[in-house]
Amino acid sequence: MRTVDLIHRKRDGEELNAEEIAFLVEGYTRGEIPDYQMSAFLMAVFFKGMTDPEVSTLTDLMMKSGETVDLSSIPGMKVDKHSTGGVGDKTSLIAAPLAASAGVIVPMISGRALGHTGGTLDKLESIPGFRTNLTLDEFRQVLSEHGLAFIGQTPEVAPADGRFYALRDATGTVESVPLIASSIMSKKLAIGLDAIVLDVKVGSGAFMKRQVEARRLAQMMVGIGRRMDKRVQALITDMNQPLGYAVGNALEIMEVAQTLTGAGPEDLTQLSIEIAARMIFLAKITKTLDEARDIAQRRLVDGSGYRKFKDVIAAQGGNPQVLDRFELLPNATGVREISSPRPGYVSNIDAEYIGQASQMIGAGRDTKEDVIDPAVGVILEVKVGQKVESGAVLCRLYYTREDRLEDAAQLVEDAFRISGTAPEERQLILEVVG
Repeated sequence: MRTVDLIHRKRDGEELNAEEIAFLVEGYTRGEIPDYQMSAFLMAVFFKGMTDPEVSTLTDLMMKSGETVDLSSIPGMKVDKHSTGGVGDKTSLIAAPLAASAGVIVPMISGRALGHTGGTLDKLESIPGFRTNLTLDEFRQVLSEHGLAFIGQTPEVAPADGRFYALRDATGTVESVPLIASSIMSKKLAIGLDAIVLDVKVGSGAFMKRQVEARRLAQMMVGIGRRMDKRVQALITDMNQPLGYAVGNALEIMEVAQTLTGAGPEDLTQLSIEIAARMIFLAKITKTLDEARDIAQRRLVDGSGYRKFKDVIAAQGGNPQVLDRFELLPNATGVREISSPRPGYVSNIDAEYIGQASQMIGAGRDTKEDVIDPAVGVILEVKVGQKVESGAVLCRLYYTREDRLEDAAQLVEDAFRISGTAPEERQLILEVVG
């Protein structure tokens, strides 16, 4: 069996069998298949797709490429959530503490920035001292004590996906539905979950640009989970404008703190509560989803989620005071304001352009070796539907280097559309699958 032959066959749209997929996954994981050949295979999958049997095989192989984590010694239902990636999407850092404070055991295995979208690990690592590279024993200990722990891709858990994940980001193949589905589900299923809530983003700032694609991805992941006897629900949510106001790692931690103290943006608060409620419901803590929503709302109002997040930050080596004193977080050295060229209504804020601009000034990665600047990003001053005057500040770019600032500022300017009439209101949650 030769790698090049399998690349040819997938390029021509043929279905590979389990043995052939195993040859590719195991060979790449062991370093026997070079990046350039696997890049070619990923691009073939991007254009030709994969059948359901191929996706199930790929998911199972990646899940079994390392250890599966036994969490049975920790009592309670284990429920995680995962977003397919958005701009300004920091719901994991809000919904997970809310759910954990309600009694859900939340083992969060998270990823890094992919393309123009942010990564939960990068946001957490903007907190001084915070460790996401816990050993599995440390992960279990934090989870046992606090009901919530955050961990990154470890050499033990789904190592094949760890290699694929970084390569997809650097080869323009992030948006492939089968690669997204197998990547997400292999990591989740490797850590002994009972249930998963999926947030599938759709729109300009998402990898899925059309709702039909988002629905296909949601159905594929729900199907994978159910075939493995897990409770899975997926929300399809709008990502045509950034979620909340903050885009960029430390900036988003500040907005998480504001949201967990009841002062966050309406869209971010609404979605975080809904995700937390579904986590609570799938954990069988309540009999109805409405009861779960009430609990999630109460945990936000009484500060339980806020205190839970601070406890976990401390347990993972970080300084929990950053949630009260933002000056303890990395801060940018420069600010560039983008103003409205005319009066009117904000009719569109292209989330992809905002994400690309943030990536350009250091909040994301162009290659898998790039180091993220945790201080930089964009803060919106307006949202879609808002009325503005000529010269009003639309957003601010926070930067530490000027080498790509002008290009980033131009992208941000191009992201905003000002119209003479107010746009129709958009729904944030578009569909529920499962």
